[in-house]
Amino acid sequence: MVVSSLHQQNTMWLDWIRDFNHHLKLERGLADNTIFAYQRDIKKLQIWAENENLSPAKISKLDLRRFVQEEVNQNSTRSQARCISAIRSFFTFLLQENYRLDHPAEMLQQPRLGTYLPDTLKVKEIDAIVSAIDRSKPEGERNFAIIETMYACGLRVSELVGLHLSDLHFDQNFIRVRGKGNKERLIPIHEQAQKHVTRYIESIRNHQEVEKSSKDIVFLNRRGKALSRQMVFIMLKDLAQKAGIRKNISPHTLRHSFATHLVQGGADLRVVQELLGHESILTTEIYTHLDQNDLMKSILEFHPRK
Repeated sequence: MVVSSLHQQNTMWLDWIRDFNHHLKLERGLADNTIFAYQRDIKKLQIWAENENLSPAKISKLDLRRFVQEEVNQNSTRSQARCISAIRSFFTFLLQENYRLDHPAEMLQQPRLGTYLPDTLKVKEIDAIVSAIDRSKPEGERNFAIIETMYACGLRVSELVGLHLSDLHFDQNFIRVRGKGNKERLIPIHEQAQKHVTRYIESIRNHQEVEKSSKDIVFLNRRGKALSRQMVFIMLKDLAQKAGIRKNISPHTLRHSFATHLVQGGADLRVVQELLGHESILTTEIYTHLDQNDLMKSILEFHPRK
């Protein structure tokens, strides 16, 4: 009887988590990375609950508070917030689908997140990274075009590696990007970046043997396949090291720099929001904090009464 009960609990967890994943992908349209993170957090809850002999139908508010106290609070503040958000979403789904008649996660308290000010690069630092590229090698032209495109358009690394040749509309000076949740947006791209991408395509890419699945992908590795996100991370960190930059650099740093430089130059925050593909203006407002931070540094460094 006990074995049968445990088997039923396990089956219920698997079935409900599967249905939840379909909901995230098909109805909410979340990005694959977000869905993967939610899956990981709910799987962690499943393992804990099964050790406590709890099914998703019976787990209570008190049980969830114990789970957060014992498992989640050991993580970083941001990981805690993401995990609690995943749990809330899971039980909201169960309530909506009438799998449960209550919402045990409704009152879970999320940790307070302080304002996160990411590292940004100055224009001269971006120039130094670009200058560190060995353009005598085929991958040099590609890497040059990658950095110019990311900084010119504020792309996420997933958007860059998923960029298609059919997304390039240089005759109209824009590219089409598929962002989080597969939502499309159009981003202007200046002539300098267009020139570097075109040079890479004509002088390098067009002479490669390309895998069938990557025929329409812009940026390819040596084997003619789409670049991985990890390859872009490694490439950029290596160039930053060669350029003597000691900041914590990632592809997202170029996106932050793009947005920060626009705000510093006087761009409207709503325009920056649209370019970045942020759903909420609150997410974009971080760049006003970055700008204010630069102003404070300037006052402390140059004011005669400092």
